[in-house]
Amino acid sequence: MSGQDQTTPKNVAIDLPVDLIRTVAIVLVILLHASIEPNPNVDFMSPQGVELWWVSNVYDSIGRMCIPLFVMLTGALLLQPSKAEEPLRVFFKKRWSRIGIPIIFWNIVFFVWIFTVKEQPFSVVAVVQGLLAGPYVHFWYLYVLIGLYLVTPLLRVIVAHADWKLIRYFLVVWFLGTGIIPLLFLCSSISPQAVWFRDSVFILTGLVGYYLFGAYATQIRVRAGVLWTGLILSTLWTILGTYLLVGTLGEAYDQFFLDASSISVILASLSLFLILTAIPNRAIKNRLPLGSRVLKAISQNTLPIYIFHVIVLEALQYGYLGFKVSVTTINPIVSVPLVTILTLMICLVIFVPLKKLPYVKRIIG
Repeated sequence: MSGQDQTTPKNVAIDLPVDLIRTVAIVLVILLHASIEPNPNVDFMSPQGVELWWVSNVYDSIGRMCIPLFVMLTGALLLQPSKAEEPLRVFFKKRWSRIGIPIIFWNIVFFVWIFTVKEQPFSVVAVVQGLLAGPYVHFWYLYVLIGLYLVTPLLRVIVAHADWKLIRYFLVVWFLGTGIIPLLFLCSSISPQAVWFRDSVFILTGLVGYYLFGAYATQIRVRAGVLWTGLILSTLWTILGTYLLVGTLGEAYDQFFLDASSISVILASLSLFLILTAIPNRAIKNRLPLGSRVLKAISQNTLPIYIFHVIVLEALQYGYLGFKVSVTTINPIVSVPLVTILTLMICLVIFVPLKKLPYVKRIIG
């Protein structure tokens, strides 16, 4: 972003549109999971199957920015230089209150869902595996948060005292190891056994780069035209790249460009985050007072919505509520966003009044 960004002093207060970013992120989460509905009975070589694959690919590619947005927002909030002196005990007590108790509660809820509604056989092994890795696949992000919290005190010191040039250096090395090198390996004839070189030399990979970029992003401004171009082109790269890889190398490579660490998702996510951070929070409140209240209601419930939405999705897609909204019953172009909206609304109807009860907020998140 050299030549395009303007860095501000670290002590300048940032008017971050937290509610807007959380809302966009959670909508993308639901959109992503709504788009990958299992369809074992669909022949993907048929015209219907081809249409379904393309619709799923487009919505899936758009939704992949969800977790990076959450991670960057968390970094922007927790890595502020002013918080570098917060005692470890105070920090971890807050984090435990934020996700510790809810993780325990929602694990229990999902075990009940799995062993009763889904009718999977109960076993101690399944429970232990669920506790270690999460009972459902989307729980992985909660465990990622725990890992990010563990390194937060160290990263706070770096952000507070390091020069922005050093932080940019960290981000460049992360981008090379996470986005560029895997792409070069894919496009070359390098033996897969040489992956040790990538993993040994470029150890700064994964979501930690997003986390640190969240703090860095609050200090810079990039021209809107550059960001929108980056967002659109990178999203198209994810969509078309997935199609080309699946067509040439097979289904084994269908997740390469869809991964949060792929170069296309990185570029799209960074662009979208910078677009959103450029929108002043006070402008949203002043110009869209009703919309601002809706955003806040969603924002205050993103954690329970994130965890519980999968149950609502399955209830809608499999007809547990007495009616079925699925890609098998409605055109997928319509059904995916429709299920996304319905899922969000059902979650809000449940959690907004539920959180008004004593102690419930602390339990469900």
